Amino acid sequence: MQTKTPRNFFKALAVGAPKPYQELPTRLERMIHFFPPQIEKMRNKVPEMAKNVDVILGNLEDAIPADSKEAARAGLIEVAQSTDFGSTGLWVRINCLNSPWGLEDITELMNAIGDKLDVIMLPKVDGAWDVHYLDQLLAQLEARNNIKKPVLIHAILETAEGVKNVEDIAAASPRMHGMSLGPADLAASRGMKTTRVGGGHPFYGMLADPTADGADRAFFQQDPWHYTIAKMVDACMANGIKPFYGPFGDFSDNDACRAQFRNAFLLGCMGAWSLHPKQIEIAKEVFSPDPEEVVFAKRILEAMPDGTGAVMIDGKMQDDATWKQAKVIVDLAKLVDEKG
Repeated sequence: MQTKTPRNFFKALAVGAPKPYQELPTRLERMIHFFPPQIEKMRNKVPEMAKNVDVILGNLEDAIPADSKEAARAGLIEVAQSTDFGSTGLWVRINCLNSPWGLEDITELMNAIGDKLDVIMLPKVDGAWDVHYLDQLLAQLEARNNIKKPVLIHAILETAEGVKNVEDIAAASPRMHGMSLGPADLAASRGMKTTRVGGGHPFYGMLADPTADGADRAFFQQDPWHYTIAKMVDACMANGIKPFYGPFGDFSDNDACRAQFRNAFLLGCMGAWSLHPKQIEIAKEVFSPDPEEVVFAKRILEAMPDGTGAVMIDGKMQDDATWKQAKVIVDLAKLVDEKG
């Protein structure tokens, strides 16, 4: 892929637009909590919900009926204008760029609440070209509306082509915030034989070898998303942006949701989507560092103040690599303490 020269990469794309970030702002984003803005009852809950979540997202795309798209957009504008979100991030998932509503989502939201939006989540990103289009348009709208901080882009990885081009997507713009795995649309794009939204599948696993006595062979369920999550995490972290797990659709199975979130957390994801209120607490539990790990991480930082050299702690060697791991955990713990 042809890329901009380093000198031009961080230039604003419109006269009067804010200068792009060279480093992403440090924010706590353990869960991205979705709400449907066309429903007045849900809009009324937003001020209270915002106190309990790290990110609140007005959903304009999937799950919003076609005849409610404009009402959802207007509802998000209304609630954004009337709510103080404090330290909670305000995001929106717009309709995809080839839909009848995508352009109006971008222009109307930026004109009305662009100064309050932190991130625009872009669905069905196939390649860097989708990011480039939105990047240029946002810069023009920021300049027109005298917006002082850049609105970031978060890509949803939910097509086979997007997975193929994930590294180019991650590097497409300094406006990139991160990516989320979109397992339902990705399953359809790949032709996967499942109707589940995230999580495992009872038929996807490994069978133990047969034994001489003919006993029943154990079956171990595997994670069909492991490869894609790891590939997404590598692309994101290599480019200094943030990877996220997306939705877990079975609201009746808290244990499976927790297991999927934990797998994603251990692989490097910063958070996950929450589509039901009880998933908020699961995300807080999983994506907050373990207190014992925090205590040990602090000991590493105290023993290596400048992050160099090597020390022995409890019989285990710690060096500059583990110092970096410890700093990630301690920095996250500080944000958790501040948010609660």
